[in-house]
Amino acid sequence: MKKVAIIMGSDSDFAVVKSALTELKNYGVPFECRVMSAHRTPELAAQFADKAKENGFGVIICAAGMSAHLAGVIAGHTTLPVIGIPINSKVVGGMDALLSTVMMPPGIPVATVGVDAAKNAGILAVQMLALSDNTLAEKLAKAKADMIDSVVEKDSKLQKLVDEL
Repeated sequence: MKKVAIIMGSDSDFAVVKSALTELKNYGVPFECRVMSAHRTPELAAQFADKAKENGFGVIICAAGMSAHLAGVIAGHTTLPVIGIPINSKVVGGMDALLSTVMMPPGIPVATVGVDAAKNAGILAVQMLALSDNTLAEKLAKAKADMIDSVVEKDSKLQKLVDEL
């Protein structure tokens, strides 16, 4: 099975990124988590991306706040799918990171989840790997079915509460 790389622009992003790691672990997807900066370690980030495919990675998740160029820099150095997680900053509430991650030039796509939405990044990475892994696809289908069951159960409880009014 291909691995997922999770790269954070700063170790302070770990509190957000942790939910992506949890999702990957829940699905049994191997991963490596690293700190690299598009600005402070650009050569290191580029080298990692250049060799990611040959090192067994299938997807790269990048989390960064503020100017958030990490996902774009990584995407510019690999043919692997890159998922960006914009991290909320105190400056403008994550809007700067969101726009920096979403607004990629033609030919450098970055799939972007919502601000601080690391759990969705983890699930999206699993979905990408599941395109060629039936075991992962089955686990995803079960998770979706469980989610449906949970919502139906919550609706049933709500209907009982409404009826009691």
